[in-house]
Amino acid sequence: MTESQQKCGKQAEGSLKWWQLSLIGVGCIIGTGFFLGSSLAIKHAGPAVMLSFFIAAVTTYIVFRALAKMISEDPQKGAFCTYASKAFGPAAGFTSGWVYWLSEILIMGSQLTALSIFSKFWFPAVPLWIFACIFALLGVGVVLAGTKGFERLENVFASIKIGAILMFIILAVLAIFGVFKNGPEKHEFPSSLGGFFPEGIMGLWLSLIYAFYAFGGIEVMGLMAMDLKDKKDAPKSGSVMLMVLGVIYIASMVFAVTLLSWQSFNQKESPFVLALEAFKLPVFPHVFNGALIIAGFSTMCASLFAVTNLLVTLAENKNAPRFFQKKTEGKRKLPIRSLCLTISGMAVSIVLSLFMPGKIYEYITTAAGLMLLYNWIFILFSSKKLTKTAVSGKLFTYLGAAFITLAIIGTAFNQDSRPGFFASLALLILIVLLSLKLKASEKKEKGLHGKVRTE
Repeated sequence: MTESQQKCGKQAEGSLKWWQLSLIGVGCIIGTGFFLGSSLAIKHAGPAVMLSFFIAAVTTYIVFRALAKMISEDPQKGAFCTYASKAFGPAAGFTSGWVYWLSEILIMGSQLTALSIFSKFWFPAVPLWIFACIFALLGVGVVLAGTKGFERLENVFASIKIGAILMFIILAVLAIFGVFKNGPEKHEFPSSLGGFFPEGIMGLWLSLIYAFYAFGGIEVMGLMAMDLKDKKDAPKSGSVMLMVLGVIYIASMVFAVTLLSWQSFNQKESPFVLALEAFKLPVFPHVFNGALIIAGFSTMCASLFAVTNLLVTLAENKNAPRFFQKKTEGKRKLPIRSLCLTISGMAVSIVLSLFMPGKIYEYITTAAGLMLLYNWIFILFSSKKLTKTAVSGKLFTYLGAAFITLAIIGTAFNQDSRPGFFASLALLILIVLLSLKLKASEKKEKGLHGKVRTE
């Protein structure tokens, strides 16, 4: 884990109260994965999407408990990468670190695409890749300008995210009670089992990956658990945070499918903007869309900071070429070499959005979500091996791993998400092969050193 992941509400070590950590978690996790990715979840599950988010919330809490337990008992630089290495060897640490690095690259590409889609709400004729280039350049500019200004604005960005969702919920309640005269006449939540599960259990299964993706960022909260006054409060902070987040997510999903037929949602528009548009409100859809862009840009910048600095940490731990370890001289000490590689990854995302504008968001979101879930499995089983866990804790570990596995396998059965599944699988296999090669090289080098000493 990197210094950049502490941007959201960073405070002095040991100064955080449990409720402060809960609020920080809410602000850091809400992003484009929810504001746009939830459309894909609704598209597959219909009103049953609320169950997808409930399952994802429970699993996220299990993963958070596992990570918080390791950090509170043995704080380490590199967090889950270090724990994976301690639990299963250097090859596991290498794999965990690079899987997370690639997941952040993909998440950043997903965020760029989402920001571009939000921008097309105002400029529908402009291609996605142009908006992606503009936001990418702005993000790089934030990194080059330093982090102080970004740190001051992060709490404002977090407030905008929460405020946007609350605004939607308030407007939805007003619409349901007939305050707005325009729009659909009926506002009914499905009352029959068939109406609640329009696509059956399979639809619910296929929607899981997008619900999990909306909770991406729990690693930040786990890292900041080290700043709690009382480390034993970490589980309570996670419980409250996920309860608040779960209620906000599920409530907004209920209102979205009540205001508008679930068949109306698609991967090209935010479900909240669509629902508000149906009532022909002259201002609010534009205000909400602007809030989504601001919120999405903040999470994209946070990902840019994270992925750039994580590569430096990997280089320091000898899991990446030392070339990426060097920073510039001066007060800011920018990791320019690492940033250049990150920019290359962003460029690939922009090129993909140019050649595959129709499905690019769904493909990248699926691959990013899967890479994130692969690392969550590392966290669960690293904690199981490194910490003393009761029988109930072990059962929760297996339950969390089972839900994660279900979400992963489900993407292989969906024609739209299958390319993302195979892309993530190929990347995972490549990283594992590289880690095994690294391990073999280290053994060979140790053998040669031992032979020289013997002679």
